[in-house]
Amino acid sequence: MNGAGATSASAMRAIVIDGRGGVDLVEKAVPTPSEDEVLISPRAVGVCGTDLHLIAGTFPLARYPVTPGHEFAGVVTAVGRAVTRVREGDLVCVDPNVSCGLCSRCRAGVPNHCPQLDPLGLTRDGACAEFVTAPAANVFALPAGVSPHVGALIEPLSCVIHAARRTPGWPDARVAVFGAGPIGLLAVAVALHRGAASVVAFEPHTGRRAAAVVVGAEEAYAGVAEMDTLFDFDIAIEASGHTAAIRDAMGCLGPLGRLVQMGAANPEARIEVSPHEVFAKELMIIGSFSVADAYAEAVETMPDLASSIASLITERVPLSQYRQGLERLNAPTNIKMLVVPD
Repeated sequence: MNGAGATSASAMRAIVIDGRGGVDLVEKAVPTPSEDEVLISPRAVGVCGTDLHLIAGTFPLARYPVTPGHEFAGVVTAVGRAVTRVREGDLVCVDPNVSCGLCSRCRAGVPNHCPQLDPLGLTRDGACAEFVTAPAANVFALPAGVSPHVGALIEPLSCVIHAARRTPGWPDARVAVFGAGPIGLLAVAVALHRGAASVVAFEPHTGRRAAAVVVGAEEAYAGVAEMDTLFDFDIAIEASGHTAAIRDAMGCLGPLGRLVQMGAANPEARIEVSPHEVFAKELMIIGSFSVADAYAEAVETMPDLASSIASLITERVPLSQYRQGLERLNAPTNIKMLVVPD
């Protein structure tokens, strides 16, 4: 291992969850990077709804026990013998989706559907720890001027960019965003970055509506009933997963409209869809899940968006206070919580 002396500690603290509600801060061995891996000391780790599903044991891909943390940036502390793309001391961010790289889905650019997908923080240990290893191929240098705290937003940004890639016709589009959590707010920023003429947000919580305007939304409403005249929107991004919002998102589309379903709905949820309306308006219904191969583009895009989306970070919680931070995660005033070193 190159620079093996850079990490002298043999033990570290890490969060471990068991999938039955158990969340513990434990001491465990510092992982040793293999020849093609990088050892990273996390400086900022985003916490999201996926982590709550992991803790409750309701995320299908999870493998327990596991250390959570799939949105992160940090400092390289050691590298394997075969690693040349980063060096000790580099500030980096990490695409958490570790895939085989060989199957037909990986070759098609959709590694999020790889049958051997092994994501950090879900099936292999993630970054809510003092050290974490990651394959060098998944490690990217943070762009100049992007702090590790903002760098932790690159993973959710990449999810939105993947959705944007799947959706045609952004220039001059009228866009509606349903849900002003982290994904919805990033969707506002990405839509404008891709040339949308206007973005209107729909969000029941006052503070999050204000956040949508800060990020660039033209208007923000509690619901579609508040609009005097409902636009025939070109694109509706559903980022809440609530069935009422999904119905409203589909109903607000004009001819040739595109519904982008990003919110994680309950698997049992159902809504009525009018096949005639889909036919007559020539609607598109587009699903978007995870990062796919959009992480590198998100790294390149972040310098353009960093100043406008830094406001999404509303709380920083020391690693030792992870459990206490979870209690505040879903507060309407809390948009993006970061776990940081003690």
